[in-house]
Amino acid sequence: MNTVNRPFSRVASLPAVNVNQAWRIAAIAMLSVRFIQGFIYYGGGSRRFIFAPSKLNPDAAHWMANKFQTAMPGALLGTGHLISFMLHHFYILYAGVLLFSAAELVVGLMLMAGLMTRAAALVSMGFSVILMLMFGWQGATCIDEWTMAACNLAMGATLLLGGSGAYSVDNVLLKRKPALAESRVFRWASGSMSLPVNELKFRNIALAVFALVVVFNVATYNYYRGSVVTPFHSGPVSPTTHHLTLSNAVLMRDGSVQVHVSLDGGTPEAPVHVVKATVTDTAGMVVAQWDAAALSKLPKSNFQNDYDYNKFGPGPFGIRAPMGAAATLSLSSLNKGDANTSIAAGDTINLTDVDGKTFSATLSQPTS
Repeated sequence: MNTVNRPFSRVASLPAVNVNQAWRIAAIAMLSVRFIQGFIYYGGGSRRFIFAPSKLNPDAAHWMANKFQTAMPGALLGTGHLISFMLHHFYILYAGVLLFSAAELVVGLMLMAGLMTRAAALVSMGFSVILMLMFGWQGATCIDEWTMAACNLAMGATLLLGGSGAYSVDNVLLKRKPALAESRVFRWASGSMSLPVNELKFRNIALAVFALVVVFNVATYNYYRGSVVTPFHSGPVSPTTHHLTLSNAVLMRDGSVQVHVSLDGGTPEAPVHVVKATVTDTAGMVVAQWDAAALSKLPKSNFQNDYDYNKFGPGPFGIRAPMGAAATLSLSSLNKGDANTSIAAGDTINLTDVDGKTFSATLSQPTS
């Protein structure tokens, strides 16, 4: 029979290729996907446990808490509040960092070896979703963190459906214990055989997974950058331009100014530098001013930081803070523009960064 021009909507309908052969071919084709997906997560865990242990050292500059704090300004679906809670509870934070790192290491090794491949792939998909929600908004030139997590989610979904029917520990286990072929648990968790469902159910499962991956990836991309059904935009939280939010600005009874400042936009790769602070009255006249030299000499006691990791503090060019930092800043009244003027409730406190952008809040009287 001539099969050259015969339509083939299903691989199994071709006499030259049976179902087992088709799964074997697909498994060999996906070998590089399985290994690299595993290596990505293995690399994350191994860096922290083996090659860069300072990431797990709370006293080191590269302690993972600092990385988590940078994610808070743009984290989605309440994950920013979760991060904040963990940053305020050290033992929960430390246990979480250790468990997540260990899980990355183990799942990565399982995928590279092809051990319980579908179970490991499912966990890797969970990692991708969590990382996309937390860090997906970041990226100085594009949304780098989103791109990596989006690809990993699709790779994990492919491995979840396709398994590891070639060059895998799952195959070795099945060869040594053929009875595992009759175990639905083994077939769902491993990857040496097709899923224990008929073709129609497999198609429905595959389409559901496809829809989940597409909707989640495209929806988050549209939220971060548009360019799907809306014009391109730089994101609700900018990953490139620093932004300061000033709140709870209070004129204290001793004439000093207190204001809560949070760095909630910009790149985690570079700190913000506040080079000038001023207080202006309702007419726009400067009644108090602190230049970069004065700000850089502020004592650390003038900064009541919300977190123990990324902090506001005096720097060589004024006030310095890495991404995610938040603190209550105290400024003593000095350098007045006019000896006959003084700071009053209703005036405006302004902070200007090294790029010339100014962020403001209106002063109020203390409530108690």
